[in-house]
Amino acid sequence: MSALEDRIDEIRAQGRAALIGYLPVGYPDVDTSIAAVVAMVEAGVDIVEVGPPYSDPMMDGPVIQHAAATALERGVRVDDTFRAVRAAADAGAQALVMSYCNLMLSRGYDRFAADLRAAGGVGVITPDLTPDTGQEWIDAARAHEVDTIFLAAPSTTRERMHLTVGASRGFVYATSLMGVTGERASVGDAAAQVVAAARDAGAARVCVGLGVSTGAQAAQVATYADGVIVGSAFVKALGDGGDLAALKAKVAELAAGVRGDA
Repeated sequence: MSALEDRIDEIRAQGRAALIGYLPVGYPDVDTSIAAVVAMVEAGVDIVEVGPPYSDPMMDGPVIQHAAATALERGVRVDDTFRAVRAAADAGAQALVMSYCNLMLSRGYDRFAADLRAAGGVGVITPDLTPDTGQEWIDAARAHEVDTIFLAAPSTTRERMHLTVGASRGFVYATSLMGVTGERASVGDAAAQVVAAARDAGAARVCVGLGVSTGAQAAQVATYADGVIVGSAFVKALGDGGDLAALKAKVAELAAGVRGDA
């Protein structure tokens, strides 16, 4: 059992889902993004995903693409990611990184995993790395007790679902489609089907990211998932002006949703 798994189980024992919040480090600037991470935890986020900005964020929607471009223009560095991880951990959240593979590879998998653990982080979500091509990363992560979190989508075959579940530690990241991220007008039932398939394949913990942006949507997803992952809605609330009050208000709305108070 990892610290992340323990935390999800503890939250599940409370009769609710975890609220997992994503923010890109460096947006609108490094110091504000770190303050925003802390603000999210204070407002009700249980698990933080820190995103190191990447020059070609092919799986991110326009809100996060804009944030990443802004951060890169202002000189964000990979080391700033670990500053944000430390801030999240010190604020009392379990801290993850969501990173594209090339960024990790350029630093070196072993060094990336070691730096994450040194900063108090517990896991990495790799949206563009699959278990069958990621053994080098899995080995490095295991050596440093870092959870490896892989994605599953409606297109994931039964065979690949078993592979994904077997390689994942912490949780399986279920999405309603394998494509760009962003807010959705409605939740639909595709993600619930992915969660069910992951559980059938042996997953003990499945969290869902599909563009949730309202408390009502969070409440709906929380009925079948162990965690509700929110990114674009939080980035949009923070905005170019670094509006921490607006961010905390949006977090509070989503936190009420996963707690059944929306």
